[in-house]
Amino acid sequence: MRQLELTLVPRPHPALFPSTRYQGSKRKLLPWIASHLRELRFDTALDAMSGTAAVAYLLKQMGKQVVANDRLFANAEIARALIENPGERLCEEDIEKAMQPRPGVLYSRFIEETFAGIYFTDEENRWLDVVAQNLSRLRHPYRRALLRFALFQSCLAKRPYNLFHRKNLDLRLREVKRGFGNKAAWDRPFPDHFRGFAREANAAVFDNSRENRALCGDALEAPGRFDLVYLDPPYLRRDGSGADYPGFYHFLEGICDYSRWSERLDRASPHLRLKPEPDPWLNASQARPAFRRLIERFAESILVVSFRSDGIPAEEEIAAMLRDAGKKVKVLRQAPRPYALSRNRDSCELLFVAK
Repeated sequence: MRQLELTLVPRPHPALFPSTRYQGSKRKLLPWIASHLRELRFDTALDAMSGTAAVAYLLKQMGKQVVANDRLFANAEIARALIENPGERLCEEDIEKAMQPRPGVLYSRFIEETFAGIYFTDEENRWLDVVAQNLSRLRHPYRRALLRFALFQSCLAKRPYNLFHRKNLDLRLREVKRGFGNKAAWDRPFPDHFRGFAREANAAVFDNSRENRALCGDALEAPGRFDLVYLDPPYLRRDGSGADYPGFYHFLEGICDYSRWSERLDRASPHLRLKPEPDPWLNASQARPAFRRLIERFAESILVVSFRSDGIPAEEEIAAMLRDAGKKVKVLRQAPRPYALSRNRDSCELLFVAK
């Protein structure tokens, strides 16, 4: 498992941002983003759609007071583990106890009975039922968040494309020559993944002596004012297809809401995702107004916006919206960086810096 070391703030033991298989994570772009953030004068920052919390983590390493917000609870848990958490770490006993059935506890078999043959094997589903329920009962918020981070990454590591977007367990189990995927990761037992990712999470914990927070909600409703706001909205391609993060990672949301998972299921979905909610970022006619609302909401802050060159709105439209909000805009480009399921190999990363 490779880790990315950031040394923006001198520390005796530089923290390590953990590896992630989350689609759209800015982890590999952090040095590039950092080089431009260093040029700005600010002290408080909001990562309004934090995802894996990679940029929020960068801001925390820069010594800023950081709020990380995401509408997905699983992502908010990642931010609680890595951003809000001032120094709590797991011990080996925490990790091992999370995987063991507790004496006298009657465990639900919801995952095993509901998702048979969809994402994981029956044995893996039984293991997940135990761990998910153990973590739901854990009262310490930072330990729970760290363990959930490890569980999320373990689940992603064992999934084709690292997603839950379709029923394709057979793809993983077929004995055929493969041109994609990581069979070693697929075949590695869940407990081994879990221990490794829990240790990575531990290595990422540090205290920057600021009061940082993790929130779960609509970015437009994030409370407070901030010197700088970083926006990384879901990416809608010009062909109308988009990054449906609730659809990609619904299983992780279910793990966090185990007791209500059954009532939230979309039973008409072949892969049993959660019931979809309205999402302007997946609709070409709504994405532009949604972008404008975000910019207007945080117009008093320095705005740093990540997007891709083949997205909706187009580069020129985003720049115009920022100028309409009274900003001086600089647009920066990173070389094309294809990612999983990418249809455009020439799409490049854009970074708008608006002061």
